[in-house]
Amino acid sequence: MIYRIGIENFKSIQKANISLLPINILIGANGAGKSNFISFFKLLNQIYEQNLQTYIAQNGRADNFLYFGRKKSHSLKGLITFTNNIGNIVNRYGFVLTPNTENNFFFQLEKKGFNKGNNKNENWHDNDIATASLESTLKKDKTYISVFVQSHLASFRVYHFHDTSASASVKQFSRLNDNESLRDNGSNLAAFLYRLKEKNPSSYQLIEATIKSIAPFFKAFDLTPSRLNEDSIELKWIEEGSDMYLNAHNLSDGTLRMICLATLLLQPDLPKTIIIDEPELGLHPVAINKLAGLLKKAAEKGSQIIVSTQSVGLIDNFDPEDIIVTDRENQQSVFKRLSTEELKDWLDDYSLGELWNKNIIGGRP
Repeated sequence: MIYRIGIENFKSIQKANISLLPINILIGANGAGKSNFISFFKLLNQIYEQNLQTYIAQNGRADNFLYFGRKKSHSLKGLITFTNNIGNIVNRYGFVLTPNTENNFFFQLEKKGFNKGNNKNENWHDNDIATASLESTLKKDKTYISVFVQSHLASFRVYHFHDTSASASVKQFSRLNDNESLRDNGSNLAAFLYRLKEKNPSSYQLIEATIKSIAPFFKAFDLTPSRLNEDSIELKWIEEGSDMYLNAHNLSDGTLRMICLATLLLQPDLPKTIIIDEPELGLHPVAINKLAGLLKKAAEKGSQIIVSTQSVGLIDNFDPEDIIVTDRENQQSVFKRLSTEELKDWLDDYSLGELWNKNIIGGRP
């Protein structure tokens, strides 16, 4: 699990050192920095996948990633610390990215480390992995520490199921064998569900039951490979009391997004880290409460949950310690975790959502 993450000079985050728990729900005003924090995990994943140069070029180059650009920030730094399954602080990974004259980044430093201390005591021994390289060399390193870090960074996908337009990839045919893991935009949803149907029927049936609970018209999925091209499949379903041919284009935006979310959170082999950007979009309040339950259950099974949200209804389902408030102060993003002890007098009369609306806990414009 991620124990702590340090970020310097990344977009609106000049400097932050954030401790993470099993559940981390980020709230805040538009532009406060929630999405920037979430997108840092995308950067980490692209570093691991040795795709940094392409990712930077496609997203505005170095100036777009540095806090107030190259004139203000001379480098971008990250340091992420992990615990093992019993909560001991064990390994960490860090890097320093420096912009070059072409407005791209190179690795001024990339390092890994292990904790020589005991339990929560920290006594780090770091080793440089590479310097002056354009791409990370972490993926090629087969030492124990690197393999441990790799398993986490590989799971840093930011799930974003917002696109439900007619041309959305989730509504199109997908390749039947593209089913190893659910893609971050749900583009292989039908293929992934078909694999669960064939190999993990209990998980598949639980996903169906969850969708029925928030969409009574939904009877079941109807997943079979295309008769004209057996290598492809689309999301089809059956409506209660009807024999019409129905596919993803016949689902409401909220129902389709909930299918993606339920599939992500109820799959048998959950990712180590589940990162979702504003999952509540288009969901009915009943579905939002159901989503909160799924997030908690995934955390109980060992996944670390990181979610950004604008939903008062969603945070009402969680404890103050699960909530990280994001504010913009002195032209930078700051992050503060709530405390039940500090809010105990307020919580006797108000919910977390009400305190947010009243601007008691921050996170407001």
